[in-house]
Parts: sequence; structure tokens; C-alpha cells
Amino acid sequence: MNLRQLLLHLPRYLGASGSPRRLWWSPSLDTISSVGSWRGQSSKSPAHWNQVVSEAEKIVGYPTSFMSLRCLLSDELSNIAMQVRKLVGTQHPLLITARGLVHDSWNSLQLRGLVVLLISKAAGPSSVNTSCQNYDMVSGIYSCQRSLAEITELIHTALLVHRGIVNLNELQSSDGPLKDMKFGNKIAILSGDFLLANACNGLALLQNTKVVELLASALMDLVQGVYHENSTSKESYITDDIGISTWKEQTFLSHGALLAKSCQAAMELAKHDAEVQDMAFQYGKHMAMSHKAQEKGRLDYAKLRERIKAGKGVTSAIDLCRYHGNKALEALESFPPSEARSALENIVFAVTRFS
Repeated sequence: MNLRQLLLHLPRYLGASGSPRRLWWSPSLDTISSVGSWRGQSSKSPAHWNQVVSEAEKIVGYPTSFMSLRCLLSDELSNIAMQVRKLVGTQHPLLITARGLVHDSWNSLQLRGLVVLLISKAAGPSSVNTSCQNYDMVSGIYSCQRSLAEITELIHTALLVHRGIVNLNELQSSDGPLKDMKFGNKIAILSGDFLLANACNGLALLQNTKVVELLASALMDLVQGVYHENSTSKESYITDDIGISTWKEQTFLSHGALLAKSCQAAMELAKHDAEVQDMAFQYGKHMAMSHKAQEKGRLDYAKLRERIKAGKGVTSAIDLCRYHGNKALEALESFPPSEARSALENIVFAVTRFS
């Protein structure tokens, strides 16, 4: 059985739901303060989200939902696929990560690469710099920008795989044999490193030092953000201003930086000026942070009651989600009206809706 077959069978092996146990990166409960009004609508459903993404994929010219799997299906990973099979039946979160990439209605939709493609099409070619005129362009997007979108997804997928490493010091007997967890960790490290290596190779092929610098700094931000998540006390996130500031800083590092700098890099590849690059950066930053805040706003109120005695945790997360959504929409105002811009706006509305 190759990796593609394994991934497609994971939902059957694992069921439609499941959650990682005691990961080394376990995120803290973040609570934030109220931050203003919202331009969008107030309801959300997976069906609407799927529709928004499906329409956006038509605009960029091809489905992007499994963009990062192209590398996962390579011959080099066939041996790793055989080893991953040994983890079936264990509690190792690497299996949950792999299942989520092809089954989960939210996680399998590769948002980052799609946003990079949409922002590329929304901006179009530079009106003042004609040095890109000879580049291949399909559906209004340069081939180098499509490569960048795939690289962004490779980096994100590698991070998901690496974050699935189990903290062996916190294992319990119910988690399964220690040897299985150790073996799963080795596979997760090897697989994540393989994806990162391919991303670095793809960056080199773009032959643009500024783009390499931007994505390298995004990787540094990701590592720093995860380190801060691990070293920050969960109790420090309870509604105070310091906790809010900490959440914003960590969320940008661990989630916002990659999308923000990838959007900026897409503008650099098309030789847009600094102002356009900054607007693309701002959209990517606020889009990612809004999406992350939404996760907090969709948490179970009953389970959180003891952690949010002040009564502001979840509602403040919703407010912050909408704040960053508004900032993302403001960044789009500098781009000319187009179907790509409308798709980017619809994505903001979709990730800032709550049931």
C-alpha cells in the first residue's frame, strides 16, 4: 500500500473524528477583549465554507484542496508510507494529522495556498514594472506564484506534521506502548523534515532572494511562536491586557506570519511596489489571525465555564475574529474590483461566521 492509498483509508481506520493526545505543543486557552463592530454576517456552516472555497478554486483555475499532497505522493515517501502503516491502531497524532489532510471538511481545504493564488490574481501584473511580461501566466496568475502557493502549503503541512510529535514525558498507560509513540515521533520528524526540504528546494528554484528571505523569516517566526506557546502559562491568558497582547503576538508568529509573508512574496514575484506588497501582507496577516480567533470563538461554552469565570473569553474571541476580518477587508480596498478580490472577501466572511 502506497502513501496515497494509506491516506485515503485513514478515515476508515480512524473514524470521522478524533483528537491528538497530549501533544508537545498543546495550545493555551486564549481570551481577549472586545474590539468593535463587524461588517459581515452572523451565521456560518461548513456547506457555505465549502461553497466559498469551491468558487474560489474555479477563479484560480484548478482545485487547490490537496495542493500539498503532490509532494506526499512522491516516490521518495513510499517507504515512509509503509512505516506509517505500523501506527494504525495506536493513539499517535500523526495519524490524525494525515486523516485531517484528506477527510476533515475544514482542514483538508488548503486555505493558505488558495489565498496566495487569489491575492496574486487580484493584484494582477505590475502596471509600472514590465520585467515579468515574458513570464508564463495562466488564469491571471504567474507560474512562479503558483509554485509559491505550493511551497506555502508544504511549509504549513510540515508544521502540522511536526506539531504531531507526542510529549513522551506526559504519556499515560492508556495512550499505548511507549515504543509506538517513540516510533511515531521519528516518522513525524522525518516526514516533516522531508516536506521542509522540498519547500526549500522550491524556494531556490524561484531565484528571488527577497522571496527566500521572506519565507525564511516566516519559518523563524513559526518556530518562535511554537516555542512561546510551550513556555507560556495557560493561566496568563485570562482576559487581561497582557494576555491579549501575548495572544496577538504568538498568533501572528505561529499562524499569521506564513500567510502574510507568502502574500507579500507573491507581490514581489510580480514586481509590485512596496505599497501593494504591504497591503497583501496585511490581508494575509489579518486573515490568518481572524481564522485562528474563530477557533476560540467556536469552543464549547460548557467546558470552558470554569476557565472563563470573567465571562469574556469566548465572546472576546469572536470580537477579535471580526476585528481582524475587518482589517483584512480594509487591506483589500487597495486592490481593483475583480472576481478574485470578491473571492477573498467571501473567504473573510466565511471564516468569521459563527453558529
